[in-house]
Amino acid sequence: MTSNLPAAKPTPTTPLDDAATPRIRIGFVAIVMGFLLFAVGAKPDWLGWDRSPTVGFVQIIVFLAGLGILCLGGYIGIVTLWWGYERTILSEIGTRLAATGYVVTVFTGLADIFGMGSQSFPQTPYFGPWQATGVLIGQGVIALGFLLFLPYRPKKISP
Repeated sequence: MTSNLPAAKPTPTTPLDDAATPRIRIGFVAIVMGFLLFAVGAKPDWLGWDRSPTVGFVQIIVFLAGLGILCLGGYIGIVTLWWGYERTILSEIGTRLAATGYVVTVFTGLADIFGMGSQSFPQTPYFGPWQATGVLIGQGVIALGFLLFLPYRPKKISP
């Protein structure tokens, strides 16, 4: 038994193949949250939260945690840009260089805690100029790693 009614119009649907958008959003939110946490740890006087003239252990931990979240968000965002492409050796080197820079930053930031800084254990930890220089070098290595990690695809020349 057939009917002479016209076929129903199909409902337009879009497949869920765009999995990159939520990852980019998660990466961006992590970058913003990490930056805010890093800023609170590095400069608490911007919010009126500075209670001591020196940089203490909690302040160091907060800005290192913020930097870690910032790096994680950057990794999530940039690895999403590689979606569907094979990663190059240069990008793999960049990933490892960024991770190494974070390790350098954590180790130099907590050098007094590990017993390798300018203050020995009975004295209070002090974030001095040597630690600040090491943290800046580590952040530079992180930045270089992320620059190497960015995807580079030359534009196609159309005839």
